[in-house]
Amino acid sequence: MAVLTLALLQAQGASAQDTGLDAPITLKRTPQLLETIPKAQRGELPSFVDGDRISGRPDLETVVEGRASLRRGDVVIHADRLEYYQPEDLAKATGNVRVNQAGNVYEGPELQLKLETFEGFFNNARYQLLASGGHGDAERIDFVDSNVSVARRGTYTTCRREDYPGWMPAWMLSAATLTTDTEENVGVATDARLSFMGISTPPFPSLSFPLGNERKSGFLPPTIGVGNLNGVDVTVPYYWNIAPNRDATFYPELMTKRGLNVGTEFRYLEKEYNGTIRLDLMGSDRLVGDRYDEKVANQMQQLANGEIGVGDLDLRRPKSRRWGLWANHQQQFDAKALGLDSLTANIVVNRVSDNDYWRDFTRTPSLTQRLLSNDASLNWGKGDWSGMVRALKYQTLQYDLAPILPPYDRLPQITANYDKYDWKGFDVSLKTDYSRFRADPVQQRQPNGERAFAQASISRPFLTPGTYVIPKLQLHASSYQFEAPLANGATSASRTVPTFSLDSGMIFERDANYFGRSFRQTLEPRAFYVYTPYRDQSLLPNYDSAANDFNFATVYTENAFSGHDRISDSNTLTVGVTSRLIDPDSGAEAARFGIAQRLRFKDQRVTLPGLPPVTDRVSDLLLGAQINWTPQWSFDGTVQYNPDDHKSTRTALSARYNPGPYRSVSAAYRFQANSTPTVNDGNKSIDVSWQWPLNDLWGDKGKDLGPGRGQGGGRWYAVGRLNYSLQDRKLTDGVLGVEYDGCCWIGRIVLERLTTGQATPNTRLMFQIEFVGFAAIGSSPMRTLTQNIQRYQPLRQPYPAPSRFTNYD
Repeated sequence: MAVLTLALLQAQGASAQDTGLDAPITLKRTPQLLETIPKAQRGELPSFVDGDRISGRPDLETVVEGRASLRRGDVVIHADRLEYYQPEDLAKATGNVRVNQAGNVYEGPELQLKLETFEGFFNNARYQLLASGGHGDAERIDFVDSNVSVARRGTYTTCRREDYPGWMPAWMLSAATLTTDTEENVGVATDARLSFMGISTPPFPSLSFPLGNERKSGFLPPTIGVGNLNGVDVTVPYYWNIAPNRDATFYPELMTKRGLNVGTEFRYLEKEYNGTIRLDLMGSDRLVGDRYDEKVANQMQQLANGEIGVGDLDLRRPKSRRWGLWANHQQQFDAKALGLDSLTANIVVNRVSDNDYWRDFTRTPSLTQRLLSNDASLNWGKGDWSGMVRALKYQTLQYDLAPILPPYDRLPQITANYDKYDWKGFDVSLKTDYSRFRADPVQQRQPNGERAFAQASISRPFLTPGTYVIPKLQLHASSYQFEAPLANGATSASRTVPTFSLDSGMIFERDANYFGRSFRQTLEPRAFYVYTPYRDQSLLPNYDSAANDFNFATVYTENAFSGHDRISDSNTLTVGVTSRLIDPDSGAEAARFGIAQRLRFKDQRVTLPGLPPVTDRVSDLLLGAQINWTPQWSFDGTVQYNPDDHKSTRTALSARYNPGPYRSVSAAYRFQANSTPTVNDGNKSIDVSWQWPLNDLWGDKGKDLGPGRGQGGGRWYAVGRLNYSLQDRKLTDGVLGVEYDGCCWIGRIVLERLTTGQATPNTRLMFQIEFVGFAAIGSSPMRTLTQNIQRYQPLRQPYPAPSRFTNYD
């Protein structure tokens, strides 16, 4: 008989990816310990009886009448009349019977129960399970043992009676038999129907569901979505709980416009290693054929118009079979046996079948990425030494409308580093690297080659409580071997560049009072001087160097370039000042203000290929502020101001208002000037995201039920994010949705439209109903909401299972 398994949406989903579940499961090395008393010890526990009248015969039977109770271990029975027969260890109770078994409560008019084995039955019973909060009633409940019970003609729901005065729960499961296993935390219903708002499903022959946050094998609720790219998208995942430290998820996905995609993900966790492997396979994608037909039609039209010739036609049909492979493995070795302090290995695999994969499959680990790294490394450490042996290779996904230059593969890369601090007052470091760079020489317009470099530095910090002066000497030496000659005919090259830097600053403090608050205010001026002599590097290839972004993190650095193929000549002084407001009681930073500017005493001559040298004597002015005046409000802003043009070349301003749980509004303004004058003066965008209870509009503020528990039933929440391009006057990315919390169920409907990183806009409509503590049906928008909305809080989150003492009699 087929069994449909429903999984809790809010309780540790089955996959780290969007396969119908929201939160990834946590793999465990050891099973969770249970609080229940072992069966072998139950017979050794004493029994306690109490009541208005007690009678009976010693070692035979005991009769308790009037407010009767019997307690043994984690089981307590209350009734109007209670009979206990010692030889059979049998308790019979009648009249207002209530049984509390490790927090699970059963109520009814008549009970027979063997205490040691917890075997018996309960007629016309009501029950409530501690782990899930689920409850219901049944014509009869048979107790198989202390963990397993079978309810005949029973019901199950997590809707609370106090939320539905007329006791018409929003949803309810009805079944001919309802078997619950509190040890495995699973329930199984036969001939079951699920009703929601008066609408019932057809009967399921058998249906299983979790009673807590523990994982279990079985089919997960299907996810259904609608989009312009896939059409109707249906995924029916199957989760296999192999062991506490291993699991697998299989998720066939049917797309009406494209075909069937079958994927699987396997995860493992051991003491010395852990990892994830995912494989997606699509035998034939109709989207590939549709694009090919469109491409051929366009070429034929261009041929008829005389725009291209016959020799320009490209009629090669691409393969419609598509696949993606992602793997991540981390390994720890016994380093002591090799005389090392640490020895670890990492393997990362990202491979797909074709260049269009990044824009056609939007719910993959390599979402919208066009540079897929495949990386294997062995890392070691011993004392002050550390190093790595690495092989790095990229798969570059090209797109005709936006081609990119692939980075170089490193096959291999070998490093060794030494760092020694406070050695007789000095800080000493040595960094060495050997890399073999491989790429297409025609595309890169420079030969492949090998590079070995070493960078040694020594500094002597002079520190006092209010000042610091740090002189530093660096020597950078590089050696190259090329597979083809350079422009001057050389097949090898070398370069040695020294650098001197002097970092200095002071820290002043005072007590201050602003807007009625006391602070410790600092004033921290800083001066950073760098001198690097000019060395001609114009003929050297560029394998990994790029210009550093101009910001507060890079303005106080020696080299204007990242990587090791270009060492900038410098004769510069960077000056700046920072002021902070610090709460004297908590030490929290309430505000920070900074300003910095670089003064250049000599033109920079070392440049990247194709870029002009920097000749400005005075750099742009950096202005920054971070304000966290209260936990509810925060502001962050950076402005890069050009003193010659009297204009800002880059501005980033953001603010957040978070007055309480499930209430958050964030807004950001970003501006980046173009490097060359054009019709528009740069890229401008506004980004706004929010999560807010709509009930606030009519005065219903709700109540705080704790993290991940919502703010009460009958509440609506607005969620969304809008990214608007001011220069294009259009919405680039958008997410709009509402959530409704009905106490025991949650409804979500979200519309998503993405254009960033996509060739054409991708629109999806996601609708989901979550039966709290039971299952979720529909297309989950949770991944979209958490990725797009700052500080988004799910209305339900996993929380530790309650102790049996939370429901103690």
